Amino acid sequence: MTWLGASGNPRDTVIVYDNAAGTPKPGGGTLGTSGSATTTLRPDGFTARGITFANDWLRTDLPGTGGTQAVALKVQGDRSAFTHCRFLGHQDTLYADTLSLGTFARQYFAHCYVEGDVDVVFGRATAVFAHCHFRTLLRPDLTGAPYGFVFAPSTAGANPRGYLVTGSRISSEAPDGFYKLARPWVPSSDPTARPMLTVRETHLGAGIDAVAPYTDMSSGHPWQEQRFAEYRNTGPGAVITVPENRPQLGRAEAASHTPKAHLGDWRPR
Repeated sequence: MTWLGASGNPRDTVIVYDNAAGTPKPGGGTLGTSGSATTTLRPDGFTARGITFANDWLRTDLPGTGGTQAVALKVQGDRSAFTHCRFLGHQDTLYADTLSLGTFARQYFAHCYVEGDVDVVFGRATAVFAHCHFRTLLRPDLTGAPYGFVFAPSTAGANPRGYLVTGSRISSEAPDGFYKLARPWVPSSDPTARPMLTVRETHLGAGIDAVAPYTDMSSGHPWQEQRFAEYRNTGPGAVITVPENRPQLGRAEAASHTPKAHLGDWRPR
């Protein structure tokens, strides 16, 4: 299945709604994170080009709630490809996931724009982000750092490939150092998860905390025990001031952290 935007500009084709995890359901209870998604895509082999997926729910819409997750897109299928698309939201904008714990799903995002604040991209897919722009937002509801986290992978322990970000850039509306690059998500449904993220040859703007770009999401699962690494990143957010806080790949290691290695026999077009 392929979805094509009305023009070459993703701003001209927008799929948008405004549910959040804490939004009440008609029959009682609340929607939850997955239920908040504006769009959920489960089939294998899905492609989209030139489309905006958005969730325009705001925290002021439901003041005092703990359910502020508001997903723009949840994608679970293998061989899912998105080119020249936009993903707009705040918390949990892009849910790059799989259909089940035992299922691996390869996903490819090229020349895309993603914005949000908390766990902007999260989930357990094997996902490649090539030449994408990630933008972190202001948080008028907060007065101090951190405002949020760009990535929150939850890669299954048995999966040798998690998130790969290559040739991309991360910018921010927030003050310098107010965002973390990532934190590991080890969900209660998969306590053996070993989140994996490689960011390589990517420009990290000043919004990223260069001293301590990673942090823990929950006790018992420190980020240092997960699979986080960088390679030849640039920009003020990539400056290595405390080496133990920024695991770096060597040239030989980096050779196995490529789109081709992540995607295997699949070559998205």
